[in-house]
Amino acid sequence: MPFFKKPIKKSYLGVDFGASGIKIAELMNEKGRARLLTYGYSDRPFDSMSTNIIDTAKDTADLIRKICAKANTSSIKAVAGLPVASVFSSIVTVQAKNKNELQAAIHAKAKKLIPLPIEEMIIDSKVLDKIPEKGEFPKDLRNVRVLLTGAPKNIVKKYIEIFKLAGLELLSLETEAFALIRSLVGKDPSPIMIIDFGSMRTNLSVIEKGTPFLNRSINMGGHTLTKTISQSLGVSLKQAEQMKRDISALTRLAPGGSLPKLLDNLLQPIVNEIKYSLNMYAGQKESEGTTVEKIILTGGSSLLPNFSDYFTKLLNINTYLGDPWARVIYPLELKPVLQEMGPRFSVAIGLAMRDIG
Repeated sequence: MPFFKKPIKKSYLGVDFGASGIKIAELMNEKGRARLLTYGYSDRPFDSMSTNIIDTAKDTADLIRKICAKANTSSIKAVAGLPVASVFSSIVTVQAKNKNELQAAIHAKAKKLIPLPIEEMIIDSKVLDKIPEKGEFPKDLRNVRVLLTGAPKNIVKKYIEIFKLAGLELLSLETEAFALIRSLVGKDPSPIMIIDFGSMRTNLSVIEKGTPFLNRSINMGGHTLTKTISQSLGVSLKQAEQMKRDISALTRLAPGGSLPKLLDNLLQPIVNEIKYSLNMYAGQKESEGTTVEKIILTGGSSLLPNFSDYFTKLLNINTYLGDPWARVIYPLELKPVLQEMGPRFSVAIGLAMRDIG
């Protein structure tokens, strides 16, 4: 059920397609702040997580309609997220003397860097430096930094079809990184790494002044941890998923206190990629002496007990569990429930915030 009556002002749906299911949050614009109206989700069975949910357009559209009906959403205006692994994203530097040259230079750079033929991609660019609106650029502004993003047209077409079948108006498709910036970072200009522990993938983003400076995606997530715990301890996947959130229970079942080592071994590929990304960012910013100042964890597996302490000690960088509700108005009596599910809704909340504030 929604928590407020049908809004007079505009509200928006944030729709997050994850391997573990679909999450939908409806937020209303209340004097420039986001207010929660309702939310809903649907979990996928473990044996379905390896398939891409957008590949079955009709079934996915039906599921969206069911979630919206159960949550009693009131808006048909939706924003959806494109997975980091499906999107090309890079900050590039191009040389240009004016705006016309800049557009041509961006196109040429995109054609050179993007792995697919540019005719098969939808390209978006965002100029990061302040440049004159008219006339020639001053000599010190002729090396222009641009955030270049590209999404395959066939993937975008699937999303459009799904939302059309679901009876929703798709306002925008954007990368999950921008959604996480809205819900977890806000206006904090400091260099921050967001680690999003999804079911099948773990996404890393280094955010600087509200822009994703670096994005990486690892083909390993919470489901890998769950499967390994299930096999190691001889319990069902459902039991292993619950145990994953209760280290004390797992420790009792793991003879000789071997569980911490088991977890370390499982997480090592992710830890290696995190260290690599931190070093890569530091190397690119060496002349400025800039390093990542803090890490924010999100996603379902970020709820592992003491996970933030684990990464703080391991990486020597203050690490926190992200709170996507921090910039949202909601009924205080729902706080315990919302805090528990918060990390799973970070993307959906950030998507719904796109046109608010």
